[in-house]
Amino acid sequence: MAANALFKPYSQGNLSLTNRIVMAPMTRQFSPNGIPTADVAAYYKRRAQGGTGLIITEGTTVNDKVATMDKNIPQFHGEEALTGWKHVVDEVHSAGGKIMPQLWHVGMARVAEKAPYPELPSAGPSGLFKPGKQGAEPMTVEHIESVIAAFAQAASDAKAIGMDGIEIHGAHGYLVDQFFWEGTNQRTDSWGGSMENRGRFAVEIIKAIRSATSPDFPIVLRYSQWKQQDYTARLAQSPQELEKFLTPLSEAGVDIFHCSQRRYWENEFEGSELNLAGWTKKLTGKPTITVGSVGLNEDFFGAFKGQGSDTRSVDDLLERLNAEEFDLVAVGRALLQDPNWANKIKENRTEALETYSGQSLATLS
Repeated sequence: MAANALFKPYSQGNLSLTNRIVMAPMTRQFSPNGIPTADVAAYYKRRAQGGTGLIITEGTTVNDKVATMDKNIPQFHGEEALTGWKHVVDEVHSAGGKIMPQLWHVGMARVAEKAPYPELPSAGPSGLFKPGKQGAEPMTVEHIESVIAAFAQAASDAKAIGMDGIEIHGAHGYLVDQFFWEGTNQRTDSWGGSMENRGRFAVEIIKAIRSATSPDFPIVLRYSQWKQQDYTARLAQSPQELEKFLTPLSEAGVDIFHCSQRRYWENEFEGSELNLAGWTKKLTGKPTITVGSVGLNEDFFGAFKGQGSDTRSVDDLLERLNAEEFDLVAVGRALLQDPNWANKIKENRTEALETYSGQSLATLS
């Protein structure tokens, strides 16, 4: 099938892209002491040169001492780190691309003894890594409010150095998602209990970011049903529950929802062929990004074990995109393996697509 749908320009609010291809955020841990280097800038520039319309960076941590799990994960605070990110922005823009940082707090996924400030406990709404596994005391309200402020400051800094928007990492069982998920949020105050209360942390982050930036600064929210702690976990069991979850987030100011699935071709609810991004667009009216094993036939969990994956046709993806089920397509490991993935698809050079190798995680190729 012709890949024309992937290469139509996209414009929404203050965001204009040359095509519909997004580089998905992928943690790399090549930023010593949290500072992105010239190698990091070159890594992202190669993807822009290779035809990727929008780059969403690896997770970058906000200014909270327990936000990160490793000293080599980049941070998005402090003069030295922001100077490094300004260089990344300039390199990507020089290649004709657009770029946003993914703002991240790992929450209870942090292993204290392996992270900076090992003397400090990790942070979560109820101190639970997963249901029944207690790792710390619940976050205080003061700590919750300080993390909200840290997200807002990071977004303000992103705008100041020329980023084209920001993404909030609200997926995969990290801090924001730990508030969403009833399994890890057992609070009895206004930050827990009902779905509305469990979503309040994200809503307040979105509002604070909007206030700290501008009405037209793009805000993307990445969310998932599944968690790293439980692949079968679900925030919403039905379209009605999903609408109840999404509506406050949409009203708070999310411009685009980034809907994470392990495999984009899987239907979200019985009786409908729509995937998670399709349902999200239908329920909110907001643009969506689909993601999950694009271009590959194995989901990404094997990648953590160094496993590879064969290439997979994107014809069904293009059919969904042509039908406007979603608006943008995030590509992860296929772009990690091959910076020129987008151009190869555009030029119909599918025979030149590279098979994903888990060894690509070892370098910033």
